Amino acid sequence: MAVTCFTQELTTSVAPSRMFKALVLDSHNLIPKIAPQGIKSIEFVQGDGGAGSIKQTNFADGGHLKWLKHRIDAVDAEKLVCKYTLIESNIAFDKIESVAYEVKFEASSDGGCVCKMTSEYHVKAGAELKEEDIKQGKDKAMGLYKVVEEYLLANPEVYA
Repeated sequence: MAVTCFTQELTTSVAPSRMFKALVLDSHNLIPKIAPQGIKSIEFVQGDGGAGSIKQTNFADGGHLKWLKHRIDAVDAEKLVCKYTLIESNIAFDKIESVAYEVKFEASSDGGCVCKMTSEYHVKAGAELKEEDIKQGKDKAMGLYKVVEEYLLANPEVYA
């Protein structure tokens, strides 16, 4: 099984602790509220958000993707790092065994942060994964980060 890695970065003027709280610790409450056109709900089907928890994201009607399940592998609120793995979906992936993610929020010199996401695609034997194969998912993830950023900028008291 081959591993293909991709990285993404988003620079924002929002403090790293606020982005971490919104995108990691309270995403199950916040994201369906501010992005209902894309995400219907996020719920824990096992655990309470710590390592070993399983979180199911239910997408809005109309798309081919109905739901995804992620296992939370590690959450470090002090270092503002979260690691999680895509473990299940309503659609079968023909090239991918699993996807492991690491999200870090690092302080920038202007008081904001750099959000860094690394994705490790564990590719099935004999399959080849190209960046264009996953572009749509990467674009949606970055779009979600931007929606959260805009919400936090418009509501400076939230997660302060």
